[in-house]
Amino acid sequence: MTEQRPVTDTAARPVPTLPDAQTVTAVQHYTDKLFSFRVTRPASLRFRSGEFVMIGLMGDPHPETGKQKPLLRAYSIASPAWDDELEFYSIKVENGPLTSKLQHIQPGDQIILRPKPVGTLVHDALLPGKRLYMFATGTGFAPFASLLREPETYERFEEVIVTHTCRDVAELTYGANLIADLKQDEMMIELLGQEALDKIRYYPTTTREKSDKMGRITTLIENGDLFTDLGVPPLNAQDDRAMVCGSLAFNKDIAALMEAAGLHEGANSEPGEFVIEKAFVG
Repeated sequence: MTEQRPVTDTAARPVPTLPDAQTVTAVQHYTDKLFSFRVTRPASLRFRSGEFVMIGLMGDPHPETGKQKPLLRAYSIASPAWDDELEFYSIKVENGPLTSKLQHIQPGDQIILRPKPVGTLVHDALLPGKRLYMFATGTGFAPFASLLREPETYERFEEVIVTHTCRDVAELTYGANLIADLKQDEMMIELLGQEALDKIRYYPTTTREKSDKMGRITTLIENGDLFTDLGVPPLNAQDDRAMVCGSLAFNKDIAALMEAAGLHEGANSEPGEFVIEKAFVG
């Protein structure tokens, strides 16, 4: 997999028919439960890498009135702030009101995108530090896909440790390919610099299918394996900063581990040592 180039030919875009419509430019399926897609970017949209927006499709017509309402969910923007397009990484839920429809989109289709980005997984919500941890499960990798392609990430930290925990090896593909591409793609090397890319430490784990490293990342933090494997000291508030994105249970468990190590949760209004994305879908 190579880095997909932004599509900048606006002349070929169809006339929007949905409210806040954007056009799908690319779709890639990884498993029967995971896929990513790219859409055109509103000319007026400005966001910080790591933020999310509301996207969706029109729901089914009301059986009596025939009227349709938008089905909208919060999705982290997986592309960096400098990209000409917007990328998203999604689960597929067979009976999900939105994802049951969204998983069938094709290039040329349209989605609804409300251009009001918000979120806490941004550099502004973290105090300066030495080492940045990105803790993700499943499609919680999406905001980190944005931040890993953001030059500011490497200007702020000496080391960037990316952990990604999924049930099966195939579910790690999106993140693994992205990190591999970062270190091979000439455009990204030129943009970020080889010295910056050398700061990335990738630590994937699985919980069901056998892989090189198995176990929940929370367990690997508690028993010390994470730090031993990477050759870094245990979490400490002076040097370490963390961003967390996963299920509600995962976020809660990681937050407890961060607080036990002396790290305090931050926000845009009051930066801290770790931040959690509470509006993540999936």
